[in-house]
Amino acid sequence: MSLFSNASNRQINFGLAILRVIVGAIFVAHGAQKIFVFGFDGVAGAFGQMGIPMASVLGPFVALVEFFGGLALISGLLTRVASLGLLSTMVVAILQVHLPNGFFAPNGVEFPLSLLAATSMLVITGAGKLSIDSLIARKSAPHPVADRPALKKAA
Repeated sequence: MSLFSNASNRQINFGLAILRVIVGAIFVAHGAQKIFVFGFDGVAGAFGQMGIPMASVLGPFVALVEFFGGLALISGLLTRVASLGLLSTMVVAILQVHLPNGFFAPNGVEFPLSLLAATSMLVITGAGKLSIDSLIARKSAPHPVADRPALKKAA
């Protein structure tokens, strides 16, 4: 393998799996914290203090999107849909909360921007072959030989 050669399909699929699992674990942890530590009322209150509109609805909604979206990424199930939902939460977090705090962590856009980039990548590429999405696609794809009508031999 050359330092400058393109990645093989196998390498790309392993890379996507690593990205999905790590980013998914981050979102599961943040969603679980919102659901099980702060609770929906606590999240709604915090969202309200941050100036997020409809905090009593959006707070719990974001907690559920992060938790279940993270689980979806880890398993590779509905990856593009889950990534789009998670991407949306990062856009709002960046614009509503982190942008006024500059670039650098802990309060700036650095971390949510990284998650935005990762989820954008997964929306574009999908889950890769090491996923439930790929398994479903393979099972539901028409079989090239089985779906063709039988050829009749000329007599």
